[in-house]
Amino acid sequence: MKAQAITTYGQPLEAVEKPTRQPEGAEVVVNVKHCGVCHSDVHIHDGYFSLGNDQKLDVTGARPLPFVLGHEIVGEVAAKGPDATTVEIGQKVVVFPWIGCGECPTCLRGDEHLCNQGFVLGVGKDGGYADECFVPHERYCLDYEGIPAGQAAAFACSGLTAYSAIKRLGDLTDSDDVVIVGAGGVGMMGIAFFKALYGRGPIVVDINDATLEAAKAAGAKAVYNSTDPNALKELMAATNGGAFGAIDFVGAEASFAFANGCLRKGGHVVVVGLFGGAMGMPIPMLPMRAISISGAFVGSLQEFKEVIALGQKGVIDAIPMDHRPIDQASQSLDDLRNGNVVGRVILDV
Repeated sequence: MKAQAITTYGQPLEAVEKPTRQPEGAEVVVNVKHCGVCHSDVHIHDGYFSLGNDQKLDVTGARPLPFVLGHEIVGEVAAKGPDATTVEIGQKVVVFPWIGCGECPTCLRGDEHLCNQGFVLGVGKDGGYADECFVPHERYCLDYEGIPAGQAAAFACSGLTAYSAIKRLGDLTDSDDVVIVGAGGVGMMGIAFFKALYGRGPIVVDINDATLEAAKAAGAKAVYNSTDPNALKELMAATNGGAFGAIDFVGAEASFAFANGCLRKGGHVVVVGLFGGAMGMPIPMLPMRAISISGAFVGSLQEFKEVIALGQKGVIDAIPMDHRPIDQASQSLDDLRNGNVVGRVILDV
C-alpha cells in the first residue's frame, strides 16, 4: 500500500509504503479513488484536541506510526474474503468508516458509531490517504450509483454528520427557524440536507464573509457575520425572539455562545464541531429557559443508508469541492487548519 502518512505528529505527511494481506471472512480491500479531508484529520495530525483553559486531550497514543488518515473513502472493490457475498470485484463503493464491536448494547441498538470498543478507519486504523484501504466487513461498503464520487466521499462524514445533527432537532414546524453556526464543509452539507428535508434554507452564521456568500448562494435563508456586534440582536429580532434550533458545526467557545444565545425558550442546540474550548452556564438557566443541549457524533450505519438514498434521488445540492492529487494531502491539512477552504477538499488517488 502506498500512502501519505503521519510519521511525526505535527509534521508534514510523508510518502510511505506499508505491507498488506489477503482479506479473510467478509473483509474487503478497496482500491481508493477519492478521499475527503475532514477537520478531525487536522486534530489527529496535530496529536491533540483542545479542551480549553490551556488543556489538551492527547491522542498520540491511539495509533501506531506511520499512520494513514482519511475516513471519507470512495473506491472500487479490489479483493474480498470468501464470506463476502454482497459486493463484487470492481464494484464502486463508498465506505462507512465508523466500525463497532457488533456485540455491546450500543451496537445492538444500531449505534455502532458510538461503540467504545470499536474503531474508525482513518482514526484508529489506516484510512484513505492511500491507494487501498482494508475494510473489516462488506456491510460497510455501500453502492453509491447515481452520486458523483466526490460527493459520495463527503457523505461518509460531513454529509452523515450534518444529516444526523438535523435529525436530533426532532420534528420542525414551518415557523421553526434553525441556525447553522459555521459554514465550512460540514456546515455547507447542513444547508443542503436541511433544504432537502424541509424545503427551505436555514439561517447561517460564520466569521468569514466569503463563506457567508457561499452559504447564501447555497440557499441560506439569511446570513450573519458573528464578528458584527449587532449580529445576535438582529438575528433575534428577525426570528421574533430567537430560533428553535441551532447547530454548532464549529465547536468553539464563541460559536457555542452564539448558538446558545440565539435560542428562544424551549430551544435546542446541537454541538457537532471539535474545534475546542470550554463552556459555562448558570445551572438555573437551563430549566428557566427550558433549553436542551446535546452533542452529535457523526451518525449510524442506518442513517448513512438514508443519506445515500437521498443522494441517489438527486435532492441534495452539491457543495463546493476542490479536487487535489493525493500528494497535496499535507498542504490540504494546512489549508483547512488555517481556514483557507470553502466546502470540501477531495484527494484524488
